[in-house]
Order: sequence, then structure tokens, then C-alpha cells
Amino acid sequence: MQHFILPAAARITAIETDNYRTKTFVLDARLDATPGQFVMAWLPRFDEKPFSLVNADPVTLMITAVGPFTHLVHTLTVGETLWLRGPFGHGFDAPATQRRLALVGGGYGVAPLLWLAQQQLARGAHITAILGARTAADLLYVERFAQLAKTLRTGELILQIATEDGSVGATGRVTDVLAPLVTQGAIDGVYACGPHGMLTALESLAQSAGLPCQLSWEAYMRCAIGICGACEHAGQVLCLDGPVLIH
Repeated sequence: MQHFILPAAARITAIETDNYRTKTFVLDARLDATPGQFVMAWLPRFDEKPFSLVNADPVTLMITAVGPFTHLVHTLTVGETLWLRGPFGHGFDAPATQRRLALVGGGYGVAPLLWLAQQQLARGAHITAILGARTAADLLYVERFAQLAKTLRTGELILQIATEDGSVGATGRVTDVLAPLVTQGAIDGVYACGPHGMLTALESLAQSAGLPCQLSWEAYMRCAIGICGACEHAGQVLCLDGPVLIH
């Protein structure tokens, strides 16, 4: 297991297409990290961007083509190189006293939650995974969560889906699915990653019910070491204090 202070070359060993704009890249690198931490991926002479770890052994990244850097990464093939530094930040830290966890992912915010689910299921936790997106085409990792549920040795995993257009699963947002569970007292803690609007709504829902929640906030991270301040959020620097904040 390693920690890369300076960019280190990692060879791509596998690429999986997840949807029309998202791919998962597996690299021949291993890091000492926890779910919710991130790495900086670099293409020399072009740019560097942050990505949540889907796994650390081996390093696995979900990359959605939304700009010049990610579109360029999508042109890479197995055997080519992506440079990494990290891991950085604070990840999720679920206490053993919380047995019934809601893992909530919006869009490509689902990236760190599969690993978190695997980790918590191994200790016998009951997981309700709620994955949401605008449409069925935008959903990510549904099949991976479903496969995990089929191969469980410990714990319990319930998968629920929400799409804003109702094309699959419940019609609406992830908060619409989570709210009844919170009201029923079926959840001990909320763990989530996704757009700021979704996280703000989840924070409000959890606080109103007196539930602990840990939220992974997305931000534009440039230096990843707390110098530039580009990722400031509510008085905190997310690359150091987050991206996972305890609320």
C-alpha cells in the first residue's frame, strides 16, 4: 500500500463503460485509503483533476466525461498511463454502534459508496442503498450494487432506485425515498455523496430527525493540500477538512 505525494505513473489494466458518458478505470496501483477519500489524476502537459476512489486496492476511478480533461481520459486505452497523487482528505467513518445505514448517491456521486457498502457489510451492517439520477440512462453502479447483494456473506443490502422522470424505480428524488425510512425509525445514520442541492436536503432531513449524517461534498480541488482555497465550503477547506463532513 502506498501514498503518492508526487504524481506517480499507473497503468490502466481494465476499462468498463458504465453509461453513455461514464467509464470505470482500474489501475495497477494500490493505496492506503478509506472510502470517501480522493486522488488527483494528471495527464502531463494538460491538466489535473480530483476523483473519488471507487476502490484503493487496486485503485479504481469512476470518470464521467463532462469537460476537456475527462473527455481526454476517455480516449485512453488499456495499457496506457494515468498519473496519480494521493490519497487526500477525510473519508467516511461509520461507528460500529450504527447498524442500519442509508447510503445515498446522486448521479456520479455514487462513486465512493460501493466501497463503503462493502466495508460496512463485512462488519454485519444493514445497508439501504438509495441511488438516484435524472433518468434511467444517468444511473450508475446499479448492477454493481445488485451483484453485491447477491454475493453477501455478512450484513444485509437493500437497493432502492429513484429517477426524477420516473423512467425506473420511484419517481422523484432520493430524499423522497429516504424520508419514509427516517420517519419509521429504520435508519441509524446517513452517508451520502452527490450534488450540493441533494446534500443540503439530506442534511436538513437528518437534522430534523436527530440523525447523524456524513456528507461528501463535491468541489473544484486544485492543489489538494489546502493552499489555494478553491474548495472552500462553509468555512472549511474540503481537500483537508473533507470532502466528507460530519453533520
